[in-house]
Amino acid sequence: MLHTVDNSSPEILENLRSELRRGSLTVAVLAELRDEQYGYTLRKSLEEHGIAMDEGTLYPLLRRLESQGLLASQWREQDKRNKRFYRLSPQGEVILAQLLLDWENLSQALRAILQQPPPGSQPQDIKEASVGEATQQE
Repeated sequence: MLHTVDNSSPEILENLRSELRRGSLTVAVLAELRDEQYGYTLRKSLEEHGIAMDEGTLYPLLRRLESQGLLASQWREQDKRNKRFYRLSPQGEVILAQLLLDWENLSQALRAILQQPPPGSQPQDIKEASVGEATQQE
């Protein structure tokens, strides 16, 4: 049964959503930068995949990932404007591969947990099921 959020919970929910999203954005940015892009095209590409991110989030993230050695960047002129192009560094490729393995393992574990019946619930009683089947056969 799904419960609605009461008036005291929106802030809690928003904080938890933010935590969940933060790590996911890093993985998404690293994955998108397997192909070189500049900031605007990266933001649009993420948005097309359902991950909206404002510039105030994207550019600090790009700078942090570059300072960690996961991205390389280069200024180039395109369309008569200087643009900074980003791409995954060799170290970034290794880190992304490991993060994707970790993501898959975590995802599988969460799926297994979510498929379990909720605590306190009982699986359908086998006796009730056989009685129902016997009734249908009569």
